[in-house]
Amino acid sequence: MSDVSTGTGKVVVNRAMSLDGFIAGPGHAMDWIFESLTADAFPEVMAATGAMLVGRGTYEVARRMTGQDSAYDGGTQFVLTHEPPAEPDPAVTFLTCGLEEAVATARGAAGGKNLEILGADVAAQCLRGGLVDEILVYVLPVLLGDGVRFSPPTLGRIDLEPFDNTQSGAVTMLRFRVRR
Repeated sequence: MSDVSTGTGKVVVNRAMSLDGFIAGPGHAMDWIFESLTADAFPEVMAATGAMLVGRGTYEVARRMTGQDSAYDGGTQFVLTHEPPAEPDPAVTFLTCGLEEAVATARGAAGGKNLEILGADVAAQCLRGGLVDEILVYVLPVLLGDGVRFSPPTLGRIDLEPFDNTQSGAVTMLRFRVRR
């Protein structure tokens, strides 16, 4: 369990990924995800999630995709950013604090459920900081060839322990514990 624990929930990096290791396509495109993965494919994940912490880039991509059928209720949403937008978003709480404080704040809002970490940069920072308990990856049946990689080359080695894999339609969900 991470040092910023405020309940029984875990800090979980949640990612959809192409078979060739991309979490977003060229231009940060993510529309390809919803061709295979729907919010109801793995209902146990959504039920276990109480809050989400995302980076500003992921937030902006999600805003551009609001017209798509990507409804996912992951609880209270927090965006970690250096610069909150000029116009507030009533559905989101913007945090400008340090990473550990942001994780603690979001975990507190999760109400004992899991905190999902979304976004390449925030997830890498959390992994580097030893704040992540699990990684959940949805492997989708597509090769993108280019885009945003699962992790930046600067992340370094993180040892994982596989503990579950489940298939729903064409999507395979892999789950790993982060070894301490």
